[in-house]
Amino acid sequence: MSFRAFGWLLAAGGLWIGLALGQDAAPDAGAVPGATAPATVNVVLHTALGDIVLALEKERAPITSANFLRYVDQKRLDGTEFYRAMKADEEGEFGLIQGGLRGNPKRVLKPIAHEPTSATGLSHVSGAISMARADPGTADADFFIVIGDLPSFDARPDDPGYAVFGRVVAGMDVVRNILQQPRSDAGEGVMKGQMLASPVKILTARRVG
Repeated sequence: MSFRAFGWLLAAGGLWIGLALGQDAAPDAGAVPGATAPATVNVVLHTALGDIVLALEKERAPITSANFLRYVDQKRLDGTEFYRAMKADEEGEFGLIQGGLRGNPKRVLKPIAHEPTSATGLSHVSGAISMARADPGTADADFFIVIGDLPSFDARPDDPGYAVFGRVVAGMDVVRNILQQPRSDAGEGVMKGQMLASPVKILTARRVG
């Protein structure tokens, strides 16, 4: 399927992403037939619309996964929200939902080093969870989940991309439901119209299994 090239701003600080959905979707790099699967840690986000179960890539993306688990283990994500839903096409086959602390100074921890997909071998395939950021090295608590393969979010020679650190293993129906929620006219610049009219509460975030 062919789509028009387009661009948008993403993440809490405002950063430019150019997308070209006409390219082939990148596979989940690092998956070698017959090889032992890299170690992961499961986390469940219990939201007001249902559960989203994540497998965090603690082996392939150790810095970013450990950061997310700090927020989980210290219960800093409890009571936060998915506040943004951005559709890349009218049908909602491509897009993202974004959640986190939105810079809350009482709950945000220090930012982490950028862990690009060129180092981890991961990719922004459908269901991938990745860190929102402004400049590389500024990511802290806000994250996004992609719907549809968006490999142009990956690192390239001229762009460090975004740090994938896991994937949704159950609950993509909840992710898609959040993407379809009504949006308001709130937001500034290109983010205007991308904010959920009623943000979806993340009631708890816990390790499981």
